[in-house]
Amino acid sequence: MKSKDNLELFKEDLKKKSPIIGANSALKLVKAGKAKRVYVSKNCPQDLKNDLQRYSNVSKSEYYELSINSDELGTLCKKPFLIAVLTYD
Repeated sequence: MKSKDNLELFKEDLKKKSPIIGANSALKLVKAGKAKRVYVSKNCPQDLKNDLQRYSNVSKSEYYELSINSDELGTLCKKPFLIAVLTYD
């Protein structure tokens, strides 16, 4: 998928239900195979991206890199803080 398509998919998911925010929560859910989708901001640390991508492949979770940074992602989620990673179960 193109990154614009990823952002549109994320916006649709955001309208349907609330995400689970945070790198630690995302890693736990992906490792347990409970995450359906994982969204990562473009300025997320590379080692975290690598870990999430690897575990997503193993657990068959959908992994998406967004074209926006963590500040914009926080704003889209209507949160007053930066968000690098969020998941949906």
